[in-house]
Amino acid sequence: MPRKLRWRFFAILTVVVLCVVGIVGLPGSGEALLQNLSDRIRLGLDLRGGMHLILQVNTGDALTIETDQSVERIKRSFREQEISFGEVRRRDATHIEILEVDPDRLADGRAMIDEGYPAWQRSNLAGSSDSFLLSLRPEVEGQIRQSAVQEAIQRIRNRVDELGVTEPVIQNHGPVTEYQILVQLPGVDDSVRVREIIKSTALLELKIVEPQDIYPSRAAALEQYNGVIPAGKELLQGIPQFRDGSQATQSWYVANRSAAITGRDLRMARPQNDQFGRPAVGFSLTNDGARRFERITSENIGKHLAIVLDGRVQSAPVIQDRISDSGEITGSFTSQEANDLALVLRSGALPASMDYLEERTVGASLGVDSIRQGIMASLIGLFGVALFMVTYYRLSGFIAINALLLNLVILLAAMVYISATLTLPGIAGVVLLIGMAVDSNVLIFERIKEEMWAGKTVVSSVGTGFSKAILTIVDANVTTVVAVLFLFLFGTGPVKGFAVVLFWGLLANLFTAIFVSRFIFEFILSRRRRESLSI
Repeated sequence: MPRKLRWRFFAILTVVVLCVVGIVGLPGSGEALLQNLSDRIRLGLDLRGGMHLILQVNTGDALTIETDQSVERIKRSFREQEISFGEVRRRDATHIEILEVDPDRLADGRAMIDEGYPAWQRSNLAGSSDSFLLSLRPEVEGQIRQSAVQEAIQRIRNRVDELGVTEPVIQNHGPVTEYQILVQLPGVDDSVRVREIIKSTALLELKIVEPQDIYPSRAAALEQYNGVIPAGKELLQGIPQFRDGSQATQSWYVANRSAAITGRDLRMARPQNDQFGRPAVGFSLTNDGARRFERITSENIGKHLAIVLDGRVQSAPVIQDRISDSGEITGSFTSQEANDLALVLRSGALPASMDYLEERTVGASLGVDSIRQGIMASLIGLFGVALFMVTYYRLSGFIAINALLLNLVILLAAMVYISATLTLPGIAGVVLLIGMAVDSNVLIFERIKEEMWAGKTVVSSVGTGFSKAILTIVDANVTTVVAVLFLFLFGTGPVKGFAVVLFWGLLANLFTAIFVSRFIFEFILSRRRRESLSI
């Protein structure tokens, strides 16, 4: 072999070895190789089966929680500074009203708000000189909304991890201001349970209820308050309680709007059995939560403590003594429901409720059919292209086929090395590349034929053909790569899968058409002097 071809041979050999090792791993038994190959190639949701969800985060819930917490902090600050006031209440998700502040302490009240609550913009309430209106600053509102989405992504990821789902996709979806989340869970078979676990807000709140504020119906509660629930209170429905094993009874509670403890104060949650042997969920609190819980329970002995989960009262035991760092959630749970509730509480409450915008479930059998049909389409396309190239270009056609096969090997290895996911559109990209891969060879072969028709020798025709075709090949592939990059940057899911396959396939095509094909031609011509070429 001529010295100038030797380095090309070793370069191609190195690429081939790296590709084979990347695809099948280190040598072993045939069965192990096949298993390793199936493990190393990641399949997308449409091929492996599973769930595809698009969730809408109701970020207004996060704003409401932040506003309610600010209301309680402001009340506490006024009391600590001994500034009397009539009421501090939430007007809506981004506004707080502070009514009837002591006229002699207005300046102190203004200073306390301005210095202690920079997220809120203060102004005088219309028509009143001793009342304030606080408005949440727009930049803070935007931060809270975005933070709610990111926190929801993390909470969902924690829950999915505990379910044991491998290689999930959980990320932002669409424009930033849409507050949407894309969730793809390959291999999920119990879609109903997973959907409930993901969507469950699992917002745990412990709220104080006066003994007389428990009613058998909503109408009875409203009648007691003349149809208007007092400010700072809210009407909550309890879950049905079964008595004597048959009859279900309803309860309604008028509880403090502000929660004494929330799910953010939880340190651990675990399934257990209550004193009657029924499934329940025990929980323990953080140090800060335990201190507040101890203070609140000691101040409200004899009152009911409503354990509220996602707006429904699970139980409302009477506070017999002060409680410090642990408690129990009881209700009409099955063992599975208690396990799931403990799971979502451990992974953290979602910062806001969510709505399903899109849901698709792909069966594993459909994925197997897609793979089988995709492979069949690729083989048919490969056979058709090979037949045409051999019939039309003869020996040169065989060279093009070798370059095409190496192109596919490089593409497959690249996807393994970068941990790319193969999707159904990705298989379509492979079929498309089979046709595109020989396109460069066709350009080169036609250039070589033109040079031979002009009377040049075979060696000169091959060299000139490659030299003249290379600019056209590079230009065509580079412009396509640019388009593919835009598909990857702005596309989602399946579109990205198509773009990844096409991108690496085009780069492999440049290498095989310009480098490998030319090496094979020059190697054949170097073996013996040829006056003709089978093309």
